[in-house]
Amino acid sequence: MPADVLYLSREGVFPIVRDADGRPLPAATGLPCSGTIQGEGKLCGVPSLFIRLQGCNLRCLWQSGSAVSPCDTAHASFHAGGRPCSVAEVLSLVDHNIGRLRHVVITGGEPLLQAPALLTLCRALKQRGLHLTLETNGTLYDDALCRLIDLLSISPKLSSSDPTPAKAAAAGVPFAPAAARHAALRVNIDAIARLVGCARECSHDVQLKFVVATAADADEIRHTYIDRLPQLSPADVLVMPLGTDPATMHGAAMAAVGMATAHGWRYSPRLHVDLFGNREGV
Repeated sequence: MPADVLYLSREGVFPIVRDADGRPLPAATGLPCSGTIQGEGKLCGVPSLFIRLQGCNLRCLWQSGSAVSPCDTAHASFHAGGRPCSVAEVLSLVDHNIGRLRHVVITGGEPLLQAPALLTLCRALKQRGLHLTLETNGTLYDDALCRLIDLLSISPKLSSSDPTPAKAAAAGVPFAPAAARHAALRVNIDAIARLVGCARECSHDVQLKFVVATAADADEIRHTYIDRLPQLSPADVLVMPLGTDPATMHGAAMAAVGMATAHGWRYSPRLHVDLFGNREGV
């Protein structure tokens, strides 16, 4: 993959009010300004500009009872392609839309699949004095890139995310070879330890976010991840309810609150879903 080309999802850089040439656009939020709030994690509520990259090495399909919840960005994770965009064009979009925003969130898909071009982008964004969050599933590591990131936001996946042909059919998404590999790829303690270690060495912040549905998920979080990552503190662990709609999230919210209070972890809302619904570009 070229070191100066990124593959962006349909949203690309969002929400924006000007294109790469500075021409006016309507923002998906309906607001007259670019940017939106970070809806999850330690920086929940912080005004931010987002960059969504296309492609993921995992294929999450959660199930709670009879309800199947696909990845909330399945369009960026389950499907190949994406729009090729030069790093220069991405920077132009940022420059025309950053305004008073100081936070940029790089998400996906799985951004570390595009580490060479992303490194070029992040170096330029840091030269602009911007705070960078990188959202990653914790299966990959790139040292040079991760050292530029102010908040490494790691979202390891639990066994409840493992796809099956029946889940895929219920969710209306393909069960491709990548789906069959999901269970074998989703736990990479070495990669997570290196991500956490990089944040500690650089005096940057780190968080582990888990999507949970039932109280039983706490045992898996502890035994599969937390007990094997002694450099983490409980305040770095966040749990947030499963779902892409308010009803489903409300059903899992009390389980998340219960395990957060029992273990000294943090509860994370999904504030953007509450405010805008599960829509692209907000």
